[in-house]
Amino acid sequence: MAKHDHDLSLLFHALADPTRRSILARLGQGPARVTDLAGPTGLSLPTVMRHLSVLEQAGLIRSAKDGRVRTCAVVPEALQPVRTWLDEQRAIWEARLDRLDAFVMTVMKDPGHDD
Repeated sequence: MAKHDHDLSLLFHALADPTRRSILARLGQGPARVTDLAGPTGLSLPTVMRHLSVLEQAGLIRSAKDGRVRTCAVVPEALQPVRTWLDEQRAIWEARLDRLDAFVMTVMKDPGHDD
């Protein structure tokens, strides 16, 4: 897993910002022009471009320029490393909780245990 730590860091950094998450949510509906993405944010175009750059560096979006119009699209498979990491963490914590539950049940069933 260590070789993916840098990728995960980029992904989590990109996902940490609410503006970037809202841009991803919008792009989940389909590709959009940068100006259309910038409108609802209330941010300046250069600021939105910096957010888009972070998303693109993390591999979450791709952009293409046609003349003067830049269009962005989401790359859904880019979230797979996050899903994998979260699934691994969930498995670890579920196993720990199962062991804790088994221990508590053993202690509770012990006849020498005072209620």
